[in-house]
Amino acid sequence: MVSDLREKTGAGLLDCKKALTEANANVEEAITILRKKGAASAAKKADRATKEGLVESYIHVGGKVGVLLEVNCETDFVGRNEEFKGFCKDICLQIAAANPLYVGREEVPEADLAKEREIASAQVQGKPPAAVQKIVEGKLEKFYSTVCLIDQPFVKQPEKTVKEMLTEKISKMGENIQIRRFTRYQLGA
Repeated sequence: MVSDLREKTGAGLLDCKKALTEANANVEEAITILRKKGAASAAKKADRATKEGLVESYIHVGGKVGVLLEVNCETDFVGRNEEFKGFCKDICLQIAAANPLYVGREEVPEADLAKEREIASAQVQGKPPAAVQKIVEGKLEKFYSTVCLIDQPFVKQPEKTVKEMLTEKISKMGENIQIRRFTRYQLGA
């Protein structure tokens, strides 16, 4: 069971054994425990400096869409790792397919947020104020998942967001990893 869990999650042998023990041999619960542990581990690493990494490129079939991406990590050892390179390629594919405008929420200009709030508020006129606030916040969450790379569903595994995939990589590789910036080119756009 430990080796099956390790194959599914990529977590270390000892971590898998502890998670299975804690979950009373329930594999699904053990996966949840490992994911929570991975998120906590990633949060601890968030302040570490990322000065190494990779600039990855992707040109979509037909040459009409291209992406340049910078992903940073702590060491050149991870930057040269095949799994890290594969993750960078997947993020390029995500950008080409989903066309995000920003890496994260902190990059979204306040003017764009104000405009989205105004539109959402206008769409729900006549509703109770408490309901309006919740509806507007829900519409802003949808806006973020459209324009922010980190909030988008991952194209290869739509049940997870890009942020969740990034957290898994941080946990698995043991280093802070940051998607720094990207540029998406589209012919005629």
